[in-house]
Amino acid sequence: MEAREVLQRHWGYETFRPMQEEIISAAVEGRDVLAILPTGGGKSVCFQVPALMKEGLALVVTPLVALMKDQVQNLTDRGIRALAIHAGMDRRQVDLTLNNAAYGDFKFLYVSPERLGTALFRSYLPVLPVSYIVVDEAHCISQWGYDFRPDYLEIGALRKLVDAPVIALTATATPQVAEDIMDKLGFRERLLLRSGFERPNLSYIVRRCEDKTGQLLDICRGVAGSGIVYMRHRRRCEEVAAFLSENGVSASSYHAGLGGEVRSERQEAWKRGQIRVMVCTNAFGMGIDKADVRFVAHTGLPESPESYFQEAGRAGRDGERSWAVLLWNGTDVRRLKQLLEVSFPSLDYIADIYQKLHVFFEIPYEAGAGRQLKFDLEAFAKHFRLERAPVHYALKYLERSEHLTFSEDVEVATQVRILVDRNLLYDIDLPDPAMVSLLEALMRRYAGIFSYPVPVREDALSSACGVDVPQLRQLLYRLSLEHVIRYIPGERCSVVFLHHNRLMPGNVDLQKEKYAFLLENARRRADAMAEYASQTELCRSRWLLRYFGQEASPDCGTCDVCRRLKNADSVVRAWWAEHPGASLQEFRASCADPAGGMPPDAMARYRRMLDAGEL
Repeated sequence: MEAREVLQRHWGYETFRPMQEEIISAAVEGRDVLAILPTGGGKSVCFQVPALMKEGLALVVTPLVALMKDQVQNLTDRGIRALAIHAGMDRRQVDLTLNNAAYGDFKFLYVSPERLGTALFRSYLPVLPVSYIVVDEAHCISQWGYDFRPDYLEIGALRKLVDAPVIALTATATPQVAEDIMDKLGFRERLLLRSGFERPNLSYIVRRCEDKTGQLLDICRGVAGSGIVYMRHRRRCEEVAAFLSENGVSASSYHAGLGGEVRSERQEAWKRGQIRVMVCTNAFGMGIDKADVRFVAHTGLPESPESYFQEAGRAGRDGERSWAVLLWNGTDVRRLKQLLEVSFPSLDYIADIYQKLHVFFEIPYEAGAGRQLKFDLEAFAKHFRLERAPVHYALKYLERSEHLTFSEDVEVATQVRILVDRNLLYDIDLPDPAMVSLLEALMRRYAGIFSYPVPVREDALSSACGVDVPQLRQLLYRLSLEHVIRYIPGERCSVVFLHHNRLMPGNVDLQKEKYAFLLENARRRADAMAEYASQTELCRSRWLLRYFGQEASPDCGTCDVCRRLKNADSVVRAWWAEHPGASLQEFRASCADPAGGMPPDAMARYRRMLDAGEL
């Protein structure tokens, strides 16, 4: 079946978007391909179409659980069989899913990168009929990238075990990052296909201002439709959402400090249009497919042009006129520099956090390898009288230097261990027959439950026992009061996984060269972000495209710089109309002399043109 036939049959489209067909053709030919497409550029079609044209199963590696679930549901709705393995699934669920992938008639298996190195996943590799290895958010594999994730390095090892072509996709990669991606993924030949990054319907506006909240209110009132407002601090999200609501704008807040159910409810309400404006940290937006976002506003400088380009690009995916507005002032530049300092605590501090982590969990030297620790960052910082932010970044660097894995906001399953000896269990007089039924279900379903706490599926258990989930939790709690089981309720929390036994002070290798490399990279990106905001000479769209290596691109004509230069052009045209027959020397004198009546923008613009010989 031809690619366009597949597109028509499953998606109902007659033609591909720019570069999609070239990427698909390369994949069908069995070539490794890195595709760089703008946010909303249709990356998923680039691997879903070739996977449907080839026998076997596409293994899709993505860090976004929300995106996994959405894509599996979308594929299922189109009659295409797909599976996903993500955080929150117990071993039995993962085993069943992998078995279905190996022996069932499925076309897609979505997995998070941390799954690739597990023994269970590796045990299934020989029987998984992998047609393609698809790497979404591929910039995460590059240490040059702004969002490097160590788990992505497992994909390079996977290539040695699976003989299948790679389709790598990202929306944000500088030329340096693109080369690093192809290197880390072991491309057999370098093939980079890049779509033009222009977003003609997206107007970039930068405003230097002190009253950001007032400006936000003006934007919300002046632009109809859905919007996203990105803020750095959780508390300010709530305050600004309340301010907008009080002033007649339907708004809510979203950040990692909210409970999982609350976040899910607010996200769905925003997607359905019941909430118009979401005021949030950058925890919001990844993997959310909402095409009719009319504006994205930032109330400060993001850490890098990469993160800004990706977040701003969530506006206007439906092709209609939309706005990406950046509000900033001098304080934001100072904060960006301060954040750089906080993000890179000293190596001595990082080494100290490594030891304190083990002390906090009472782990002695030469012990701890493989332990998974439920980690409360606030409690840890309070216990040792430390600031929260440097601790967070110290843990992230310990992850980069391969001492541990630090996963935030993970859904940890309910765990149960039966404390009573199996032979004595039936002699216990329990007050409720439902408790007996529950114990029998636990013994039948979970091997090892007498030896250690095992993750349990509340939905399956409740169904087996004929009760709903709240009733199940009550029964588990009552069994724990009877000292029959140890009951650890499920929750969303941060988790630290220790890669090796605790090392003695002085033996913790923190890779000084890597530290210096990452610090310099972060400083370069922060400087570029500050330059983007402060420069007033180059079209905003052209500046961003040039940053990502696209040199040849026209002025957008709609950003604040283009509009200002158009105004300057009109002033100059008016000057020539008022001075018929004037010489170029007289025009030069007018540009150089403020008394000539020409506004500063026009003078600066035309001084540059004169110096460049363009007039």
